[in-house]
Amino acid sequence: MQIARVIGTVVATVKNETLAGRKFLIVQTLDADLKPKGSPTIALDAVGAGEGELVFWCRGKEASFPFKRDDTPTDCTIVGIIDSDAHVFQG
Repeated sequence: MQIARVIGTVVATVKNETLAGRKFLIVQTLDADLKPKGSPTIALDAVGAGEGELVFWCRGKEASFPFKRDDTPTDCTIVGIIDSDAHVFQG
């Protein structure tokens, strides 16, 4: 898992039917000091995150696990919301 901040939303008018009703968000990965690291990416939201929130996201096969046994085609999923920046250990 990695920490990121939600920086925007994506609208997809045509998508795989298993993604119906699911929200895509743009996330910016952060380093240990909560500074932007790398390029933003698009993640499927599994927890109801919103713009500006600090989140955990995962990539790869594990990204589809929050959707039970659905064949959800995702390789990047938001799996948790961090309550506040104060809850993050900064090195």
